[in-house]
Amino acid sequence: MAVLKPLWLRLKFVLQALWFLRYMPYAIWYSWQRDRRDRLYQTPPATAPTVVGKGLHATPTKRGAEIEFEHASLELAFLTPDFVRVTWQPGRLPLPYGLADHPWPAVTTQLEEQSQGWVLSSPELTISVGWDGSLAIADQTGQIRQELPPRRLGEGWQQTTPLRNEECLYGLGERAATFNLRRPVVLEQSGPAQTKTYQFWNYDPGNIYEPGTDPMYICIPVYLGLHRQGSYLVFYENTFRGELRLGQQATTTFEAGALRYYLAIGAPSQLMQRYTQLTGRAPLPPRWALGYHQSHWGYRTEATLRQEVQNFQQHDLPLSALHVDIDCQVNHRAFTIDPQRFPKFRQFTAELAANGVRLIAINNPGIQHNRHSNLFLEGQILDAFCTYADGDLVVAPVWPGRSVFPDFTDPIVRDWWSRQFAYLLQAGVAGFWNDMNEPAAFVAWGDPTLPLATQHKLEGRGGDHREAHNVYGMLETRAAFESLRSHRPHIRPFVVTRSGWAGLQRYAWTWTGDIVSTWEALRQTVATVLGLGLSGVAFCGPDIGGFLGNPGPELYLRWFQMATFMVFYRTHSAVSVGHRAPWTYSEPCLSIARRFLQLRQQLMPYFYTLVWETAEQGHPPVRPLFWLNPTDESLWNREDAFCLGDALLVCPVMTQGERCRQVALPPGDWYSFWDDTIWQGGQAVELPAPLEQIPLLVRGGSILPLAEGEDLTLHLYPPALGPDGEGESQGQLYNDAGEGYGDSRLDRWHLSQQGQTLTLTWRSQGDYEFPYGRVNLQLHGPTLEQAWVDGREVAVAGQMLSGAVFEQINLKVRQDEWLGGGS
Repeated sequence: MAVLKPLWLRLKFVLQALWFLRYMPYAIWYSWQRDRRDRLYQTPPATAPTVVGKGLHATPTKRGAEIEFEHASLELAFLTPDFVRVTWQPGRLPLPYGLADHPWPAVTTQLEEQSQGWVLSSPELTISVGWDGSLAIADQTGQIRQELPPRRLGEGWQQTTPLRNEECLYGLGERAATFNLRRPVVLEQSGPAQTKTYQFWNYDPGNIYEPGTDPMYICIPVYLGLHRQGSYLVFYENTFRGELRLGQQATTTFEAGALRYYLAIGAPSQLMQRYTQLTGRAPLPPRWALGYHQSHWGYRTEATLRQEVQNFQQHDLPLSALHVDIDCQVNHRAFTIDPQRFPKFRQFTAELAANGVRLIAINNPGIQHNRHSNLFLEGQILDAFCTYADGDLVVAPVWPGRSVFPDFTDPIVRDWWSRQFAYLLQAGVAGFWNDMNEPAAFVAWGDPTLPLATQHKLEGRGGDHREAHNVYGMLETRAAFESLRSHRPHIRPFVVTRSGWAGLQRYAWTWTGDIVSTWEALRQTVATVLGLGLSGVAFCGPDIGGFLGNPGPELYLRWFQMATFMVFYRTHSAVSVGHRAPWTYSEPCLSIARRFLQLRQQLMPYFYTLVWETAEQGHPPVRPLFWLNPTDESLWNREDAFCLGDALLVCPVMTQGERCRQVALPPGDWYSFWDDTIWQGGQAVELPAPLEQIPLLVRGGSILPLAEGEDLTLHLYPPALGPDGEGESQGQLYNDAGEGYGDSRLDRWHLSQQGQTLTLTWRSQGDYEFPYGRVNLQLHGPTLEQAWVDGREVAVAGQMLSGAVFEQINLKVRQDEWLGGGS
């Protein structure tokens, strides 16, 4: 059997390759048709740039100023004292697809004319505008950013910003690059590869996605800059194709449209608050979505899925959701489930729900060009599909064959599309997975998307695919989200999308796409997820083990361990590879995976509180190490570890055969989650990493809530302050019914330390009943000697204190042995 399985997998791959060949004639025809149609839309040869000329006069406005130049106009508008919108014209202003409907308070500004130009100031920012159009932005500590005069390039703009030698840039949406985008990607097999130009054009890289691939599925023109003087965030509100070229300068170019961008200055946490005020915050997901999801392109039948659920139950593996791919549809047609292969679908989804498992169905935007399809006929009657300027339908090959594409820039089309979800929701589908929505097409050569000549409604003002391409997937996802909100108003929507743009987080989660199954790809995942988080897309994660390939047990297990601490916790794989689940790797992989699944369940109170904080403040749950201390330059380029909230430091094992790994610790005190060894930060330490564990550290001062069955255990990790030290720390826990929009509660704990006495106070707010039976305390570090609960002395058992709801607990501790620790 060991020999037959690899032979079967090779045969399966060959059969799939032959099956894909049936699309080739369509792909050749379409590629030729696209090129013929696009001849008039290709970027013209480069012409001499037009400078903005000399500044002529400035006029104050309610939020800032308008300044006229010889060949351009500049508007500066403060949204808050530390957040400003900059608009250079001429050029078409963007439709506000990326923006949330957020009211901005009035801001007091002052405009002065000086010898070098004009100075516009708010209580927190000063913007100096030179006669030549250059800008210098400063706060009270000094200059944060300098901008050279922008230049007009044909229909578009180019802006150049000098960068400091130490300056780091992060974000740009989904990138297969280093976390600090100025650093080159290093590939083990081919040596250093200078990847310093990043495209703004959502793109399906196919099954060849690996570190260094650019562009990717979600290209967002937003980045966070960090240097010794401070940090800032820039978001370019322009949906046309563009690029960012990095060297000693950052040069941003867009092919068309006005040059409009938003600039904020502050600490990274404050920058993410501002950016998500502007583009919207991710809504609180249903609690079940934070559990484990299992998927595979190749399930095909209801019987296979039933067996999959039984295997999870038999192996005592927690499971929250199953995802079904296009192989479960009727000829890959949108909004279908094959009734022949799913004969009792409603009963099946009801059985799944009774066992706490939800079914997520895939959906692609391409509609089969077939008069026997009601969806196609309805779309034709509504004029819902993308066309060329002469009225011909845009027809391109994707999974259903020759397909047409809804124009989601038309509100009538979005409404029509949203109604298509109703019957699948009635059949028990819990959420939807939008794929192929860059939009992608099968091609023999060239760009695998719709022609640039494709016409779009763009909310009635009209335009072509050059402007609509990057927001296409987000607008499809918006229709799905609004459908779920409309049809199930008392249930929180769950939508996953492959493509999107700024503001995507308002509607959906995402994953890191169809990456290959290699150790290099595992390492890439951390940088990609961190970059998405700093682009506002906080709820994301990888395909565990990679999408394309057959990872060995060790690679799969290390990927599984890392993903346990990311928000979207899903295994998924291609149709041409072997099935992937914990039991397919036998022992010890199965038992180790089970332990991490159980750990994820224990961490659920902490995870749920973190995603609530994201919904409230815009902070990503998965954070870079510099989040803890942005002034520490040693943390700026770190992509071998990440923080989950402020309490946990996760150090994945990303090298084959590694059983211990070196970790450069951020400042502070750090406890081993596994054995309570304590380390002082600011040093490099060697941490054990046996196959059954990865280095997982808890920050000193943390109050970590873990679920223990029906009980809640508060794990207290005091900082190592010494016998006479004083310190304070906070912890909080958010709870509600886990679904819907009813009552909630927020519990806050305050831990203070004075010498050998620890005092923990508890305050709560909200009407939701506390959902745990008992609240236990587990003290880490110092030895627990005595305890008083609301003034009454109680017995202690080792480091544990069992109890119920309290207002204040006092602990007497002994610190001598603890201070030796692992430091």
